[in-house]
Amino acid sequence: MKNRKKLGIIGLVVVLAIISFAGCSSNDVKTGNNDVNITTDVVVIGSGGAGLAAALEVKNAGKEVIVLEKMPIIGGNTLRATGGLNAAGSSAQATLGLEDTVEAFFTDTMKGGYDKNDPELVQILAEESAEAVEWLLSMGGDFNDVGKLAGATNTRAHRPTGGAPVGPEVVKTLRSALEESGVKIMTETIALKLIEEDGKVIGVIAEDKDGKEFTINATSVVLATGGFGANSTMLVEYNKDLEGFGTTNHSGATGDGIAMAQEVGAALVDIEEIQTHPTAVPSNGYMITEAVRGNGAILINRDGERFVNELATRDVVSAAMLAQEGKTGFLFFDQGVTDSLKAIDGYIKQGIVTEGETLEELAEKAGINPENLKATLTDYNQYVASKEDKDFGRNDMPRSLENSKYYAIEVGPAVHHTMGGIKINTEAQVLNAEGKAIAGLYAAGEVTGGVHGGNRLGGNALTDLIVFGRIAGRSAVNN
Repeated sequence: MKNRKKLGIIGLVVVLAIISFAGCSSNDVKTGNNDVNITTDVVVIGSGGAGLAAALEVKNAGKEVIVLEKMPIIGGNTLRATGGLNAAGSSAQATLGLEDTVEAFFTDTMKGGYDKNDPELVQILAEESAEAVEWLLSMGGDFNDVGKLAGATNTRAHRPTGGAPVGPEVVKTLRSALEESGVKIMTETIALKLIEEDGKVIGVIAEDKDGKEFTINATSVVLATGGFGANSTMLVEYNKDLEGFGTTNHSGATGDGIAMAQEVGAALVDIEEIQTHPTAVPSNGYMITEAVRGNGAILINRDGERFVNELATRDVVSAAMLAQEGKTGFLFFDQGVTDSLKAIDGYIKQGIVTEGETLEELAEKAGINPENLKATLTDYNQYVASKEDKDFGRNDMPRSLENSKYYAIEVGPAVHHTMGGIKINTEAQVLNAEGKAIAGLYAAGEVTGGVHGGNRLGGNALTDLIVFGRIAGRSAVNN
């Protein structure tokens, strides 16, 4: 009898511990047939940049938060981001003597998106961009190198010193801050359905890695599940021309959050606007950062000729690439570009770069016309010297290409970013078809639409994640 009482007390303690749970790994919660209820203040679904930023804002406000992540690791597509985080008026720009304005950022983004963007969201993006960088810097992140990406009037793409990939640095910075604050993330845990009661979202039904369902009750839910760039069926549903395309997205980018939001009446915006990235490796879809072109590389075809302004918007460069033989081209650069960007070292180690001590050697290895390549380089280097690209009007040519070794990477377009998604307002509240906020539901990042319009500028995705992730977290707390 005493043993039974003792076991009963232990069991009660265990149940109370689970109910008071405020964030743990999926292995820490034993569930069965949806018979476990967890209560917290905010649930964040997705652990990319937007989800991590939202969760940190919630925790910093003194509230409890649970983060659900269906993949075995955190980071989502943010881990794959390489180019930069756009911001206007940051301390890093000031240190480097770079001038930029919120107005220029706003204008560039609207122009890049063909004015299909929601101007109110873009204004928030531009206004809070510098603070996003300062916030990350305050947590020990390295975003002190600033480069220029396609479509930007000014140099505003913040990245780690030496031009290393920016996404992993964002994830590392946010993850460290969350770990220090005691927030844990339930990985390999799938959000199945939003719980709605009397027109208000009050929680989530989730499933752990063993297929057992459980319920999380919360005051607010933040959707940060990313886009649908890895969902080939959904992509073709909205754009039949994308059938057979590869993708730069991680395998978890399947549009789950969009579907869940629609079930509770969320409206969608710009859902058909899908961006291809022009420089992905055809064999595996690995994206080569736009910063390679920004730091001086050119694009050539198999005939050894340039065929586009390398810093035109992604849709323009992608279309030009598809018009070439084999629907691919080559990023061509020299040792000077390689030395300027640390990310290139990673590409070389992966074995996706063709190298040559001379132009002739490189051309032979890559299957490029050597005589035309020589002529192209001669012309281009003259354009750099005269600061006038007579062929394609490229207005930013930071260096000539004449320092051996020489390098080439075969590249072609792949699905990269889905600009459309859930409709939100400036407070990151999810809106229904009537334009009214769905109580208790917020969204940020690529799961949303309206920020990027018809074409996303390189460097704006990470700004979007941090700016609206933070807003979603604060709004969820205020709710």
